Amino acid sequence: MYRRLIAALVCCALLGAGTAAQAHTSASAVDAVDIPRITDDRGRVLTLRGWNVEDKTHRGEQALSAITERHFRDLHRDGFNFARLLVFWDDLEPEPGRYSGDYLRRIERILNWAHKYRIQVLIDAHQDVFGPAFGHRGIPAWATRTDGLPFTPRPEDWFSEYFEPAVQRAFTHLYEDADLRRAQAGMWQVLAGRFAHHPAVLGYDLINEPMGELRPGEDLLTAAARIESEQITPMYNRLADAIRSVDKDSWIFFEPTPIVGEGVPTALGRIDDPKAVYAPHFYNTAMEAGADDDPAAGWIEAYEAAVTVYPRRYGVPVVVGEWGPLNNGLPRMGRFYRDALLSLSRYTSGWAGYVWCYGGGYCALDDTGALRPNKDRTAAPYASAVAGTATAESHSPETGAYRLRYRAGHGVTEIRVPARPGGWRISVTGAATTPTPVLAGDRSATARVHARPGTDVTVVVTPR
Repeated sequence: MYRRLIAALVCCALLGAGTAAQAHTSASAVDAVDIPRITDDRGRVLTLRGWNVEDKTHRGEQALSAITERHFRDLHRDGFNFARLLVFWDDLEPEPGRYSGDYLRRIERILNWAHKYRIQVLIDAHQDVFGPAFGHRGIPAWATRTDGLPFTPRPEDWFSEYFEPAVQRAFTHLYEDADLRRAQAGMWQVLAGRFAHHPAVLGYDLINEPMGELRPGEDLLTAAARIESEQITPMYNRLADAIRSVDKDSWIFFEPTPIVGEGVPTALGRIDDPKAVYAPHFYNTAMEAGADDDPAAGWIEAYEAAVTVYPRRYGVPVVVGEWGPLNNGLPRMGRFYRDALLSLSRYTSGWAGYVWCYGGGYCALDDTGALRPNKDRTAAPYASAVAGTATAESHSPETGAYRLRYRAGHGVTEIRVPARPGGWRISVTGAATTPTPVLAGDRSATARVHARPGTDVTVVVTPR
């Protein structure tokens, strides 16, 4: 999650750096047909729709205890098929070389719930402000080196703590110290080695929102580009190699620094893995501070232009790992959700909203388990798997109707719908059939379309 400080620093850097400003302001409409999509082991094109699932509060013997089977039952009810599960290195390896079997069993229990409800899981090695040495979660205190530099907590704006000297120096040591490199790779080998064959696991998110250390006289844009190209890219390649030593098949997700949220393309280099996924976050600094959407500012358009540069250059899929404003009930939030969902559908293989919990603030659900206003717009019909090539796809928020046209390949296309009163009606035209023309309304359901390869098929889903 982002804060006003980063926006101010980026703004100043853009004003003072002509080439960066030019790159930022020359954004044009994006045609993302050249961005590849995530596929399954049968070659079907996947769409991931879901939410982050987390427990940042409990640790030790109570770690992950706030996550229950209900989280996944409700995800399934609302038609979602994807969860980004936050795990913490400090709980997995509380002492150097000592891995917690209990923590691994807790993760496995959560994965079992996900599998039960047909939810695919991205295991995210999460950090906020590096870790517990600074009052947060992530990299263990024993792996935190600050060289005695100062740290001042700023609970009123915790994200600004990333710019404290001690935190920045800790990132430098993580990237550059050989023993910490080995420890981080070892942590991932333990995780991936344990869960490589779990049927719920889709992939691994190597580190949440990586940051780094600004050098004297360096503006934020210059620093971010250097950190991404010289420190984070090599780290990702090291960690990918470590994971591949124990897991040959799962997808590997990697993130840029949060600067991309200000409409600045990442300077990450190539991640040398055939199943790499670019996984930026989609946050607006003003909305993070509680403001309403401002369509005239053009933030969604600037973000889309910036974030698609990397996947088009390197030919990798995109999945947005976090998104969603703090105050979803403000007057213009309906428009924001409409425009954001439209934008995300143009260039991503999917997304995970922040966060699947019950209550207020960022929570997707109220205390009764119902999706909160505007967040309910995320629950809609979609093609979770297409056996072939989609040629047109649309969803009308006003009527609830969904339409997919595709050139059929081999296999079964799946359309997922959320629970709704009255259910859904499925119609198929072309050389195709579905055994479920009517879907019940009391639960989520999946329509399976069988089509003759090489033919054009149209599927229409409408509320009953």
